[in-house]
Amino acid sequence: MSESSAEAVADIVASAAAASAAEAAGSWRRATGIAGAAIGVLAAGAAAGVAIERMTVGRGMRRKARLALDSAGPYGALRGTPGRAYADDGTELYYEVDDVEPDPGPNVSPRRRRLFGRKAPAPVTVVFSHGYCLNQDSWHFQRAALRGVVRTVHWDQRSHGRSGRGVVQTQEGVAVAIEQLGRDLKAVLDAAVPNGPIVLVGHSMGGMTIMALADQFPELIRDRVVATAFVGTSSGRLGEVNFGLPLAGVNAVRRILPGVLKALGQQAELVEKGRRATADLFAGIIKRYSFATRDVDPAVERFAERMIESTPIDVVAEFYPAFTDHDKTEALGCFRDFPVLVLAGVRDLVTPSEHSEAIADLLPEAELVLVPDAGHLVMLEHPEVVTDRLADLLTRAGAVPAGATVSGYGSTSSTAQPR
Repeated sequence: MSESSAEAVADIVASAAAASAAEAAGSWRRATGIAGAAIGVLAAGAAAGVAIERMTVGRGMRRKARLALDSAGPYGALRGTPGRAYADDGTELYYEVDDVEPDPGPNVSPRRRRLFGRKAPAPVTVVFSHGYCLNQDSWHFQRAALRGVVRTVHWDQRSHGRSGRGVVQTQEGVAVAIEQLGRDLKAVLDAAVPNGPIVLVGHSMGGMTIMALADQFPELIRDRVVATAFVGTSSGRLGEVNFGLPLAGVNAVRRILPGVLKALGQQAELVEKGRRATADLFAGIIKRYSFATRDVDPAVERFAERMIESTPIDVVAEFYPAFTDHDKTEALGCFRDFPVLVLAGVRDLVTPSEHSEAIADLLPEAELVLVPDAGHLVMLEHPEVVTDRLADLLTRAGAVPAGATVSGYGSTSSTAQPR
């Protein structure tokens, strides 16, 4: 964020802090309806502290601050050549390609290369898969750093971002399964990377998608994948995650959350109205479960909010049960024979770093990187660490020359350092 933008945001935030608590509390009561209260159940014990914090600032001031933050950061503005793939159930999957212009070499005209030269091998393509309630823009910093260095593909999972809603989910009521996401990734690879070596990079649900791809198409992994990065993800046992809550809170969430989500998904229109009314409460919850440090750029925090808020509540409900059923531990064996990066934030409350350590234990040659003071969205919170380790992985896999310059684009904090 520029100095002028930062000053503008600081002024707005300072003004907001001076707003009367009584006025804010009254606005909060008026804005909160039955649907908003229902959604509050999702936050369990985590909501209380952030609710009190938000109630001390007027809604008008908070709205102005959000607008200032939205205009201050270019996050999510990178675009590539668009393409569309189609899943086995007909769902339209949107992807974008950032190509690298080929170097024809000195003194070799394009025509001479066509007539007499051997066909150049297909370049390595790095394919990024995003997590639950996010979209391809969650890789903003890594995408910016790798532009011009290596060919990349970024895609939106079904029902997320610019991809279409899952056909079998909307028309037949079929539950989402991680296996389906693996087949979706296969469709994207067939369309966007029909030949040549591949590097697979997945965050959270995106990492699980890669595991599902390997489980169903092990020959593709064996024949074409040259490196993989698992970021803040898990191979199973997600039903045991406590989300940083005390035991009583965890038990309550596990007992009621599936039913609550299903009920909310069936009343999507009403719930979305309540969700907008309680946006300030959810901003605090999103921050708690996305980041661990205090000095993340506020515009990056707001960027994460926008991505998560843009995921319809019925999509949230559709996908949630799939994580409890997810178990792809055996599929990890497909990744033993080439470079693997396993990276996680030590303070990740969604997919705790112990899950990444378990993956690394099964892949003894993998590089395990645990980032202190990092939460679930480590690629946005400490982008320079993730980009640095990813660039090293690409070099080890031969995807980029050892002398290539990959920018440590866009550090969002003053304390994060490569480990």
